Amino acid sequence: MLKLENISYAIDGRPLIEEASAVIPTGHKVGLVGRNGTGKTTLFRLIRGELSLDQGEITLPKGWRIGGVAQEVPGNEVNLIDTVMAADTERAALMAEAETAHDAHRIAEIQMRLADIDAWSAEARAASILKGLGFNDAEQLMPCSAFSGGWRMRVALAAVLFASPDLLLLDEPTNYLDLEGALWLESYLAKYPHTVVIVSHDRGLLNRAVGSILHLEDRKLTYYQSPYDQFAETRAARIALAEAENTRAKARVAHLQSFVDRFRYKASKAVQAQSRLKMIERIKLISTPQEAALRAFSFPEPEELSPPILAADGVAVGYGERVVLDRLELRVDQDDRIALLGRNGEGKSTLSKLFANRLEPMKGRLTRSSKLRIGYFAQHQVDELRVEETPLDHLRRLRPTEGPARWRARLSGFGLQAAQAETVVGRLSGGQKARLSLLLATLDAPHLLILDEPTNHLDIESREALVEALTAYTGAVILVSHDMHLLSLVADRLWLVKDGRVKPYDGDLEDYRTSLLTGERAEAKSAPAPKPPKPSRDQLLNLRAEVRKSEERVTKINEMRDKLATKLADPALYEDSRIGELETWNRKYAEVMQGLHRAEALWLAATEALEQAESA
Repeated sequence: MLKLENISYAIDGRPLIEEASAVIPTGHKVGLVGRNGTGKTTLFRLIRGELSLDQGEITLPKGWRIGGVAQEVPGNEVNLIDTVMAADTERAALMAEAETAHDAHRIAEIQMRLADIDAWSAEARAASILKGLGFNDAEQLMPCSAFSGGWRMRVALAAVLFASPDLLLLDEPTNYLDLEGALWLESYLAKYPHTVVIVSHDRGLLNRAVGSILHLEDRKLTYYQSPYDQFAETRAARIALAEAENTRAKARVAHLQSFVDRFRYKASKAVQAQSRLKMIERIKLISTPQEAALRAFSFPEPEELSPPILAADGVAVGYGERVVLDRLELRVDQDDRIALLGRNGEGKSTLSKLFANRLEPMKGRLTRSSKLRIGYFAQHQVDELRVEETPLDHLRRLRPTEGPARWRARLSGFGLQAAQAETVVGRLSGGQKARLSLLLATLDAPHLLILDEPTNHLDIESREALVEALTAYTGAVILVSHDMHLLSLVADRLWLVKDGRVKPYDGDLEDYRTSLLTGERAEAKSAPAPKPPKPSRDQLLNLRAEVRKSEERVTKINEMRDKLATKLADPALYEDSRIGELETWNRKYAEVMQGLHRAEALWLAATEALEQAESA
C-alpha cells in the first residue's frame, strides 16, 4: 500500500501541504481531486521522489515500480509498436539476454520470467493499447516523427500502460484524448491490475474508472471510499453541517457579546462579563472548505434571428485538394445544442472551422444569416493568447472604446479577479487562460458558439459553471469534448462525423459509449472511406523497414523454438524424476509457438501495408 504519513511541503515559504496523511490500499483505483493550484501535481512529484518533503514520510512496498506519462516522446524514427514495447525495460533486457545466454539454468530462468510477464503477447498487447488510444494498424508501424506533439503524448500514455507499473500516476491523461479515447481509457483503468492514482476533472472517469477519491483541500488529504458523485454528496453534507454549526456558534457569540457590551463597566456584573469573554474565546468556528470563487460564467445574450441561422447544401470541405468532408446537408437553428461525435482525424475540427468561417467550402452552398455572429473556441486557442499582454491589455486592444471599469467587470464575470487582470498571460494558470479565451470567444454576444475541447484546463467547479452558462445561453452551441458529463448536460442533438460524412446519431451518449466499448458499429450505414493519399518516399522506406524488422522477429522466435525443440528431444528429460521439468519446458514451447503465431500475423500485416502503399 501507499502510505502518506504527516507530510508537509511548502513552496517559497507558502505551505502547500501541511501535516497531511492518507493510506491507499494496494490495487485500489483512486481519483486525486482538488481545485487548481492546491498541489496535486506537486504531490505526484513528492511520491516519485522528485521533491523532498519538509516533514513526514511517504512509504511504498519494496520493489514497487512507479510509472507516469513522460513529458515528451522523442520524434525519432522508431515506430510506435517498438516505442511502446521498449517501455517494459525488463522484457527488453530478458529478450536481449535470451539471444546470448548459454547456461541451461539461466535459459530456463529467462524463459520462466518471460512467461510470468506474458512477454510473448507483448506486440499484441501494445497494438491493442495503441488502437484503443486512436492509432490504426498502419499508423502503429509509422515512426514517432510522423506525429504531432499531442499524438506523441498518446504514445507516451500507451507506453506507461504497457509497462504496467505497480503504482500508476496519471495527471489529466484525457487532455490528450478525444471522447472515444477517453472512454477506452476509463474501461482500461477499471480493469488495470495494480494501484492507480489519477488526477482528473472528468466526472465520468471519476465515477466509472475509480472506486475511491483522495481530496486535497486546505492543505490536507481526505480519503473517501466512493466514486466522485457519492464523494461530492458526502462533502456537501459535511459543508452544510459545518455551516450550521458555525451559524449556531456565531449566534451564541453574539448573545454573549451583547451581555458583555451592556454590563462590562458595571461593578456588580464585571465578573460575569469577564466570564462571558472567556466563553467567547473558547468558542471555535469550524473550518469550512472554500468553495470556488467562480460560480458562473457571464455569457452576453444575443438577439434572436430567424431560423435557420446556418445551412449547408451539398457542401464539401478540406485542405488544399484533399476533401475531408463531403455531401454535407446540415441545418443549425439558434436553439440547437449539438455535440459532434467521431474519432480524432474524422473531421470534427474541420467542420467546426467551416462553420466558424475559418475554411471555405470546396463545393456546394453554405448559407449564413446576414446578421450572424459566431464565437469560436479552438482546441489550441489558449496557446494563441498574447503571453506578454495582461487580460486587461487584451480587452483594451479589442474594446478600445470601453473604460477600465467595464473591462474589469467583463473579466470578473469569467472568474478573473483584480490580481489576474493585471498579470501577464504567460504567468496565468491553464484554467485562467481558458477563462480568458472563453471571454474573448463570447465578447460579441455570438448567435452561434463553437467550442472545441473547452474544458481541458478547467477544474470541476469551472466545468460546472460552464454547464450552467451554456444551459442559460440563448444562442446555438456546437460542442466537441471528451467530457461525457458536459455533453450529457448540454447537448440535445448528436452528429456523428465518420467516413467523410456528417449524419445525425439516433441513439444517446450511453448508446454511443456502449457501441465503442463493445466494438459494434456506431451507425447502421456508412459511406465508403475516401481513398488515402499517395504515400511519400519516407513513408515507403519506413514501411519497408518495418517489414524487415517483422521478418527478423519471426526469425528470432523460430530460433528460440528450435532451441526448445532440441531441449525437448533430449531423452533424459523424460525420466520419471524430471516430469516437473518436462512440463515446464512443454509450457515454454507452447508459449513460444503462440508468440510465433502473433509475430507472423504482425509480419503479414506489415507486408500488406507495404503492398497497399506501393499500389496506391
